[in-house]
Amino acid sequence: MTTDGLMAKLPFREDLNFLLTNRIPRRWATQFVGWLSKIESPIVRDVSIGIWKLFSGLDVSEAKKTSFESMHDCFVRELKDGARPIAPDPAVMISPCDAIVGACGRIADTELFQVKGFPYHLRDLVPDSDFEDTYRDGLYVTLRLTSSMYHRFHAPYDCSVKHVTYISGDTWNVNPIALKRIEKLFCKNERAVIRTRLTPSGYPVTLVPVAAILVASIRLHCLDVVLGIKHRGANEFVCDANFTKGQEMGWFEHGSTIIVFAPEGFELCDDVGEGAIIRMGRPLMRIPH
Repeated sequence: MTTDGLMAKLPFREDLNFLLTNRIPRRWATQFVGWLSKIESPIVRDVSIGIWKLFSGLDVSEAKKTSFESMHDCFVRELKDGARPIAPDPAVMISPCDAIVGACGRIADTELFQVKGFPYHLRDLVPDSDFEDTYRDGLYVTLRLTSSMYHRFHAPYDCSVKHVTYISGDTWNVNPIALKRIEKLFCKNERAVIRTRLTPSGYPVTLVPVAAILVASIRLHCLDVVLGIKHRGANEFVCDANFTKGQEMGWFEHGSTIIVFAPEGFELCDDVGEGAIIRMGRPLMRIPH
């Protein structure tokens, strides 16, 4: 096929992708897949994981377990010890997860981007004046987890977690095609706001895990509830949890996005840029002296 022919097909493929992932009953589809993925039947497990591998390039060679009870068990798999070395430099904060780096960089007053040409404001994502003031002119990195990636996330540095906010919302797909078509998409979806303080500096760093279609559940070790579309309890949680750099904080039920926020003075590490593939434990931001 000629280059022109391939390019002519791309808009159609994007339209089809958008139609299949966003113009369906998203909450119903999410609950259905959540139910299906937890069925512990060898036939259901093998067929569902086989289809998943066919379309995503799933690789479980680094997983701690060699067999899984269900597709969900495979989604939330742990890795072998040592599979993700933690950058030891005390001057750097690490990536909390395996991901593809989306938009990243300096926040212009309170404006940042989901993709080029699609801005949103801090208050759109987290309607809290303190959050807006803390990260005004700060730094952000959007980390997108694909469906085949390792789905657990970890502390970016030694830190304490004193407060978590859960914000109920929709379950739009957060793939690049949707991000280029739907304004303020991260601000529409289910999300949690994990406020941390780095130890011992006290710098405030916030992680915002954003759920998506088929993945609207977030598990956190510092809470005893599942945050997701079936949650009907409190939206504000007082915590008293401490984590060391690289320690597991929680996981997505499938995979989605984590946006990391740091205040003014932090800098992106050299290899962090749009489109870069980063693994948990690799340098993400430089901490001010």
